[in-house]
Amino acid sequence: MRIIETIHEARQALVEREGSIGLVPTMGYLHAGHVSLIEQARKDCDRVVVSVFVNPLQFGPSEDLDRYPRDLERDAHLAEEAGADILFTPSVTEMYPRSTQVSLAVKGLSERLCGASRPGHFDGVATVVAKLFQIIQPSHAYFGQKDAQQLAIIQCMVEDLNFPIEIVPCPTLREPDGLAMSSRNVYLSVEERNQATILNNALSKVTTEVEKGNITQANEVVDLVKGMIQTAPLGEIEYVEALTYPYLQPITHLKDQRVIIALAVHFGQTRLIDNVIWTGKEDASCLER
Repeated sequence: MRIIETIHEARQALVEREGSIGLVPTMGYLHAGHVSLIEQARKDCDRVVVSVFVNPLQFGPSEDLDRYPRDLERDAHLAEEAGADILFTPSVTEMYPRSTQVSLAVKGLSERLCGASRPGHFDGVATVVAKLFQIIQPSHAYFGQKDAQQLAIIQCMVEDLNFPIEIVPCPTLREPDGLAMSSRNVYLSVEERNQATILNNALSKVTTEVEKGNITQANEVVDLVKGMIQTAPLGEIEYVEALTYPYLQPITHLKDQRVIIALAVHFGQTRLIDNVIWTGKEDASCLER
């Protein structure tokens, strides 16, 4: 595996573009969820590029840019073991050599869920992903479903701006106790970590009730999930919502449409997100996790 730090070197390394190129964009501090994306890209593509870049454009003034966990040596080891051919690790000055004059603006899709409390966040995400697409020019790009709003925005960006790229959604990977894997999990105290398992428990419970037909209304979903999370005293709910997916529109009924049940909850200084997606089908495989 080659470790490349500059845009010029990355383009030179990929100048021979025969065959497929899979891109796995990350902010580093890789865990098994990232590894599963790299392994899927390795199965699908002739060459695999993993980017590690903590993007300042997607952090608000009170967010955790400076304390975001970083361990490039470990990232390189995990990426190479998973099958990456190139690890692209540009600096902030390499990606943004001057104040950005042109960037992408995301409308509609960014106004709910995480975007409601993080203005400008998804503009920053879309801008850096578009830059990575231009630099690497992949045929495929891999994103985890845990960040479902981000995934929906990237899919729409590719469609709206005619990027010739296939976006490949990959399932959320979880710890043995069900907590969705996240680089931010390392911030949790022991007690916060124990209580955070309520998020997956609530989604699993609502999954069961939807599959049994006991719940058919969006407000029932929200009430059940909120009620369970509120039994964890250290958890502070930012949102629990049931919306259409991927267009994130409000709904009343679950039936016959693709729906996301998404949540964000704070445990101390750590913000955790999770979700489940209802496909609208009347069978046991109707929920995507």
